[in-house]
Amino acid sequence: KIFQAVVSCVGGDGTIYIIPKSFETALNKLMAEIQNTFRGLGLLIPYCWKKGEACVVRGSDTVWYRAKIVEVSGSILQVQYVDRGYIESIPQCHLYPTTFYTGIPPFCIPCQLYKTLPIGNFWQQDAVDYLQELLKNEEVEIHVEELPENPWGKLSISLYFGGMSLSSFMAYQKYCVAEDCQDIQKLGVFEGDLSPSYLLQPLPVPGETFPVTVTHLVSPKEVYICLDSSGSLTKRSATERAASHDSESLNKALKWCNKIVKTLPHLTNFKKELPCLAEYVDGLWYRAKLLSITQLVPVQILVQFVDYGTYLVAPTSRLRHIPCHLLKYPVQAVRVLLAGFKPASDDKNVERIPYSPEWSLKALWTMVDCVEGKRLSASILTVSPDVTISLYGDDKNLVHLKLIEMGLAELDE
Repeated sequence: KIFQAVVSCVGGDGTIYIIPKSFETALNKLMAEIQNTFRGLGLLIPYCWKKGEACVVRGSDTVWYRAKIVEVSGSILQVQYVDRGYIESIPQCHLYPTTFYTGIPPFCIPCQLYKTLPIGNFWQQDAVDYLQELLKNEEVEIHVEELPENPWGKLSISLYFGGMSLSSFMAYQKYCVAEDCQDIQKLGVFEGDLSPSYLLQPLPVPGETFPVTVTHLVSPKEVYICLDSSGSLTKRSATERAASHDSESLNKALKWCNKIVKTLPHLTNFKKELPCLAEYVDGLWYRAKLLSITQLVPVQILVQFVDYGTYLVAPTSRLRHIPCHLLKYPVQAVRVLLAGFKPASDDKNVERIPYSPEWSLKALWTMVDCVEGKRLSASILTVSPDVTISLYGDDKNLVHLKLIEMGLAELDE
C-alpha cells in the first residue's frame, strides 16, 4: 500500500510517527469534540495515576490532546500523546483522567525503516535530531513493506521525501546501512560524470491559445515564458494539465532539496550545459545549468536558472550537484520570440541594451511594464528555428501595441 502522510514526530529511539492524510478529517473532528468537552484546568485534586492509564493533556499551546501515562514519578508524569506520538513530562495539574475516546484507535502510526540498520544497532542522538529536523510536520510518501506481528508494533515502511528514499539518504549520510539499497542511485549525487541533461517542456499545438506568464526578458522581442497553471482545470488542455502537475511536483521536490542542500557535494565538473543546483540571491536553491566560466581567479561561473530563464554569475560555493530525480521534470521556462514587431528605425533614445543595441532600454522597461505580473495568453506561430509566438495581454490585445504607440517599435509584417 502506498499513501501520503504527515510526520508528526520522531521518537528518541528513531521511531517515525506518521498521520495518514486520509485520517486528517476524522482527527480534526475528534480534536474539536475534545475541546468542547474539556474546558478550563486539569484535575486539581490528588489522584493516583497508573502507568498506561488514558487521559487528556492540556498542551503548552492550551489545546487538549488524548494521551496515556508512560511513567509516574512524583508530581511530574511522563505522557505520550497518542495521536501525535511524542512523549513529554507534564505536571499533574495539566492532566485529566478519562475513559472518553478510548474506543477510537490512535491516529498516528509508529513506523520503522524497512531493512535499515542504524550504525551501532540503535539510532544515535545526532541521527534522531537530524531525522526530526528533516521530517517533522512534513508531508511524505509511505510504502508499506511489512506489517508488525503485534498490532501495537511498528509498521515497516519505505519513506520517500521529494522523490528520494529516506533509507538511501540516511545511508549516504553514514547514519545507517540500508540492506535494500538498489535505489541509492536515485540520490543521484554520484552522477556528475554521466553528463545528464534536462527534459524539454512539451508545447501546445500551433494555433491553440493558452495562458502563460513571462518569467524573464532578454529584450522586448526575446522572452522566457512558463505555461500558467492557475487557470480553470476544465478549460486546460492535456499539455497544460501535465505542465501544472509537473510544476507542483517540482516545487515540492525543490523544497526538500533546500532542506538537504548542505549534504550535496559541490560541483567539480564545469562542463557547459551541465545541470546543477544554484543558489539565487534570495538564498534558495533552484535548478540551473552551466553556461561559461567568466573569471578564473576566483572562479566565477555564468549559470541560467532553467525554470525561469534568468542568469546569474556565481562562485563555485553556490553550485551543487543536482539529485537525478530532479531531472525527470521538464524545464519550466521556454525561450520564445515575439512576432509582429521590430525595433523602431527612428527611436531617438540614446540608452541602448548593451547586448542587443537595436533596442532602447526604454523599450525594454515598457515591455516589462506590459507583462510583469499580468495574466497573459499566447499562441504559437512557428517552432523552428525558434519558437515564435503572438503574446496577448489580459485585455486580449497584442502586448507590443503599446511599444508601437510610443514609437519604440514598429510593425513587422
